[in-house]
Amino acid sequence: MQIPGHIDPVVTSRAITPRADGRIDLMGLSHLQIRQLFLESQLDEKAAKLRSKQVFHWIYHRGVTDFEAMTDIAKTMRPWLAQRFVIGRPQVVEAQVSSDGTRKWLLRTDDNQDYEMVFIPDADRGTLCVSSQVGCTLNCRFCHTGTMRLVRNLTPGEIVGQVMLARDALGEWPKGNMAGGTEDEDDESGHYTADGRMLTNIVMMGMGEPLYNFDNVRDALKVVMHGDGLALSKRRITLSTSGVVPMMAKAGEEIGVNLAVSLHAVSKEIRDEIVPLNRKYGIEELLQACADYPGANNARRITFEYVMLKDKNDSDEDARELVRLIKQYKLPAKVNLIPFNPWPGAPYDCSSPERIRAFSNIIFEHGISAPVRTPRGRDIMAACGQLKSAAEKKSRAELDRLAEEKQAALG
Repeated sequence: MQIPGHIDPVVTSRAITPRADGRIDLMGLSHLQIRQLFLESQLDEKAAKLRSKQVFHWIYHRGVTDFEAMTDIAKTMRPWLAQRFVIGRPQVVEAQVSSDGTRKWLLRTDDNQDYEMVFIPDADRGTLCVSSQVGCTLNCRFCHTGTMRLVRNLTPGEIVGQVMLARDALGEWPKGNMAGGTEDEDDESGHYTADGRMLTNIVMMGMGEPLYNFDNVRDALKVVMHGDGLALSKRRITLSTSGVVPMMAKAGEEIGVNLAVSLHAVSKEIRDEIVPLNRKYGIEELLQACADYPGANNARRITFEYVMLKDKNDSDEDARELVRLIKQYKLPAKVNLIPFNPWPGAPYDCSSPERIRAFSNIIFEHGISAPVRTPRGRDIMAACGQLKSAAEKKSRAELDRLAEEKQAALG
């Protein structure tokens, strides 16, 4: 879809993941989309309705990738499905595990584009950081992904596929027989057990700007939230944006998940430098969009992400101005303070622990939550701001040229 404004950074938008063998990948498709494909493949209305419901359940609730494993579908029907359709997963190029338990996967699409996802385990939750694009167009100066060229949007299948692949790796799919009858006698043996989830939360904070791939992100998250499949509550999903103001209300209305905003500075001068999108949508316009975000309240606060950069945005005055802005716009908000995670060639240093603590204390003193995020996965370049396709290699001159091109486009 066209993004309002004088530039449209979207390279392409594809609803269905392309395949060389001609079969259609069902991953990321809704129940209604699967039903329509079955109708187009000459199933009658009654059969298409039944089979699409069954297949949707097997894909998203049971994690099945082989039609032969769908035991409540007749044996004669399974080859028919396999000839026309496939249930895909992203190709894993590399999987790494940090010393703190964080996992990072380098993934590859069918057209040989690389992107990354990260799983962060905690005592009471497990959070999957999901990418929405191959590369990024925004060139945030502190972010490693921002040094990449935007290649293309990820499809709904490639977005949902990250969640499916993580659940595969964590062994979280239910096992055993479902209650009720089946169409043949060779069903799985054993008592059906529901899953005990390690993956409890999703954050759209990986590679890319989700609101510049709005349609595909929306469709993917609706599949993830569907009650007959993955059934993840919208309260456990957070979408992070650098501030694509015209799309924020639409995201609240059509997706309805929690909102996080990459703020990172409280003055025009500094935010123009480190988040160049600020030149298009300024701080005041962004904060007003936050105030207008549908569903935001004290129970569902907006999260402001604030990376701590030494001598750049970390003074006591910056903290007080952040408090003033939040109160001026009457925002139900919390602030995530993120120690800067270094990467090769990064132009900034991380604020000292003492400076971060002082910054946090000022915000807390004014009744606003401001926890300091513990860096996770730094040793495998999986921490916030460090994601970048490992295969992407560019010279410093090329990176500077790309940065100039992006900033010129933003005006």
